[in-house]
Amino acid sequence: MTPNDLSGRTAVVTGGASGIGRATAVALAEAGARVFIGDVQLRTENEERFQTLSIEQSVCDVTDLGQLRSLIDGAAESTGRLDILVNNAGVVLVGQADEIGESEWDRCLDTNLKAVFFGVKFALPHMRRSGGGAIVNTASNAGLLPRAHDPVYSISKQAVVGLTRSLALCHSKDRIRINCVCPGPVSETEIMDSDLRSQADPSAAAERVIAASPLAAALGRMVSPEEVAAAVVYLAGDAAMMVTGTAIAIDGGKSLGVPPAMT
Repeated sequence: MTPNDLSGRTAVVTGGASGIGRATAVALAEAGARVFIGDVQLRTENEERFQTLSIEQSVCDVTDLGQLRSLIDGAAESTGRLDILVNNAGVVLVGQADEIGESEWDRCLDTNLKAVFFGVKFALPHMRRSGGGAIVNTASNAGLLPRAHDPVYSISKQAVVGLTRSLALCHSKDRIRINCVCPGPVSETEIMDSDLRSQADPSAAAERVIAASPLAAALGRMVSPEEVAAAVVYLAGDAAMMVTGTAIAIDGGKSLGVPPAMT
């Protein structure tokens, strides 16, 4: 058995129908896990691939705690255990403090933070019965480096990093490891695609995004969803058995600081 062999384990992925979530669901299934995904909008283009990998999907709005609990409980009841939870569902919110309304604040924080906390809460009893488990939360490089254009989103992701560390400390005694990944800029995601579509010149906007991350600029591309998924599989597997409370930046060096000028 290899360190990333997840055979016999049950995994739940929120926001699993597209982008990082879809890549993560596929990677976990390919590693041997039985995967259950939830998403507010399922996609017909996933059906053949998911069926081949025995990935089960259901509609789940993570801001509806009843739906979130049903997704997690249903996976555990179906297989008799829960080993892996990936709290991946998220939304972006761009705007300054004087432009953001209460409903926008609530949607962003409820999706990006509250659902993460309650996802962990709902997973805990199942993981304890399974003898432990691994939880991976999707934060962002905005959780490591404050950003001027989306302060509320940045707040939510910085809180996810802090929450991850606190809960990791709380539940090590249960043999439950809790970590987070901090991706960005990631191509082929709803957040990135919608942002680029909103720009007057999407190609130029993409070039600016790439240029803002030193390694992305050097390689001439954004991070791929599969690269983030590979980190999640690592954190979920036995190779990371002594890793908890970490925040892994997968952002082409964007959160390191101001990069040198390209020559």
